[in-house]
Amino acid sequence: MIRTKTTYTGIDVINFINSYVDNEQKKADSFRLIELMQEWSDSEPKMWGPTIIGFGNYHYKYASGHEGDAPVLGFSPRKAALTFYVYSDTERSKLVLADLGKFKMSKACIYVKKLSDINLSVLKELCIESIKYISEHHECSCRVK
Repeated sequence: MIRTKTTYTGIDVINFINSYVDNEQKKADSFRLIELMQEWSDSEPKMWGPTIIGFGNYHYKYASGHEGDAPVLGFSPRKAALTFYVYSDTERSKLVLADLGKFKMSKACIYVKKLSDINLSVLKELCIESIKYISEHHECSCRVK
């Protein structure tokens, strides 16, 4: 059975940023993202895997039978770029993505060099849309009671 690397680790988030991130701008951006994502998700930051800072959690199960837990929102301050795990493939997300700013994207990750390259209100919209999507489709800490 495949074991996912993206699991809650219990590592201190602040210590991780201070020891892992060697670029002062990326460090400042990381602390700002923690404030924003904590506010948007109403969840404390926690380390998932070796480098992902996640907020909230949800359980997923694919048709293949593979299942696991993941953060509802997250980011990683990687050397090449800040990597965001905040995108859900919804019509609303597709619409607002065009106004995000300067970024690159893979199937589910958004890559940004620095926060000043993007529109933070659009990032908030993407995060809120993702929380909504996950809440509607998975068992999660974000579910509206």
